[in-house]
Amino acid sequence: MRFEKWQALGNDYLIVEADGLDPERVRALCDRHRGVGADGVLALAPPDEPGYVARLRIFNPDGSEAELSGNGARQALLYLRERGWTRSLTYSIQTLAGEIRANITGAHSCRTDMGRARLSGEGELAGWRYHHIVIGNPQTAIRIAERHRLETLDLAEIGPPIERAERFPNRTNVSFWTEIAPDRIRARIFERGVGETQSSGTGACGAAVAHVLRGGDAPVTVELDGGELTVDVDESLHVDLEGWAVPVFEGEVA
Repeated sequence: MRFEKWQALGNDYLIVEADGLDPERVRALCDRHRGVGADGVLALAPPDEPGYVARLRIFNPDGSEAELSGNGARQALLYLRERGWTRSLTYSIQTLAGEIRANITGAHSCRTDMGRARLSGEGELAGWRYHHIVIGNPQTAIRIAERHRLETLDLAEIGPPIERAERFPNRTNVSFWTEIAPDRIRARIFERGVGETQSSGTGACGAAVAHVLRGGDAPVTVELDGGELTVDVDESLHVDLEGWAVPVFEGEVA
């Protein structure tokens, strides 16, 4: 099996042109000591409907399948153009979350139409006030009033109980964020099936939507451990995500 490793703001994925990956193979590939090592696997195959360039399946390192990943989808979209699946500047792929559309903005960047976010609930959990937002996948956005407190949170301790709370039957991703300016926030991300990551596209989108719901301006620049993403949120909560992704290396596994 041939693969390429790509990364976007430190969020790394293995891209394979294959279908039918099983959880055991995904876990073996993502193992950072015994395998290649990655935050997940992006499996590309020909589309099963007209109008799409490819069909994308996204796997977490624990072998579970994710509906969507903003950084992962962007890596797959740029890979497809890099590898000649399309020469167009605008094109779409199939995902479990539906159609994802790309607009190429540079050699290693694109603007991704993430669809419309939906606020599915808000409340309090384990002492944390949250917005639960669906943007292709479930995002629980928690606002932290002070940046110093955000930076000192132990996500490895507080993330799992939120991810696996009974009110989230399919588990949830969690973004902890604080406002820096009306159009800028800082966020840290705890991903379901992964743990804390340097970056998450859908996590950035969830935090940006929560910020806009509280009266923040859009587009929103989201500062993550791995760099910055730009999230545009309109009045209907339609979301566009812009950022970069680059290849790291390629190889072959038996």
